Amino acid sequence: MSKVRKAIIPAAGYGTGFLPATKASPKELLPIVDKPIIQFIVEEAMASGIEEIIIVTGKHKRSIEDHFDSAIELESNLLEKEKWDLLELVKDTTMPNLFFVRQSYPLGLGDAIYQAKAFVSNEPFVVMLGDNIIDAEIPVTKQLIDLYDETQQMNVAVIETPEKDLSKYGNVDKGTLLPQFGHGDDVIKVNNFIEKPTKENILSSYAIAGRYVLTPEIFDVLANQEPGIDDKIQLTDALQKISQYQTVYARIVDADRHDVGNKLGYLQYSLEYGLEHPEIADGLRDLIIKKSQDLK
Repeated sequence: MSKVRKAIIPAAGYGTGFLPATKASPKELLPIVDKPIIQFIVEEAMASGIEEIIIVTGKHKRSIEDHFDSAIELESNLLEKEKWDLLELVKDTTMPNLFFVRQSYPLGLGDAIYQAKAFVSNEPFVVMLGDNIIDAEIPVTKQLIDLYDETQQMNVAVIETPEKDLSKYGNVDKGTLLPQFGHGDDVIKVNNFIEKPTKENILSSYAIAGRYVLTPEIFDVLANQEPGIDDKIQLTDALQKISQYQTVYARIVDADRHDVGNKLGYLQYSLEYGLEHPEIADGLRDLIIKKSQDLK
C-alpha cells in the first residue's frame, strides 16, 4: 500500500490583492502577528506526517526559500547576546527536506502542481494551498491522509460554506454519503466538481477547503487540460474529468477555514490569532473593546 509522504504547496501567484505590500515581498510571507502565512501551512504538513515538501514559487519569491534556510549571521548575533528564545524561534524555521521549483508562467493552480511532477514521481501526494489556514483538532491534511490509507483513492477536504462565498472556491455536489468511513456521515463519493460556480450552477453548499490527496494519474489529465475559468488551468476541472471514470472522495471537515488570501480574511485571522498570542492577547483584547465602544 502506497504511503503519502510528500506535499506540494503552490505559492507562485503575484498576490495582487495585497498590492503595494506584495510588490517586492511574497504574499505568503505576510505575517499573522509574527508568523508568515506559509509557515502555518508547512507546520500543518509536518504535523500530518509529511516527510518531504516542495513549494512551487515564481521568480519574485526567492525570499520564501531564504525564510526556511539558515540565517548564520542572525543566529550568531542572537547567540552572542544570549537571546535563547529568539535563537530557538529562528532555528525552528530551518526546515529539512524542503524543496523548491519555479512556475515559469502564471498559468493556474493545475499548472503549478504539474511543475512538481518529477518530485512526486509515482507516489500519492498532498496539495495544500498556501493562502488557506485551517484550524482543526486533527490537522485536515492528516484526516485526508487517513482516508487515503483506507481507500487508496484521491480525496479532497470540503467545508460547509455560505452561498455568497461559494463563487470563490471549487464546489462539489453532495454525491453519495459513505458512513462506513470516519466517525460518521463525513465522507462522500463526489460525482461532479465545478470551479468558482455562478449562482445558477452551484452544486451544493460544500466548498473545497484547499487540501487534497492526489495520485500521479492527475498529471496525465493536467498535461492536456485546457484553460478554464479566469483563463487558467484549473485543478478542479481535472478532478471533474477524473471523477467521471474513477472514484474521488470528499471529507466534510469540522474545521475553521481562514482564507488569508484576501484583505478581510487576512485581518480577521490576524485578530483571532492575536487574541491567542501570549505576548499581545491582553493588550489586543483591550484595544478591540475600546474600538468597539468607539464605533457605537
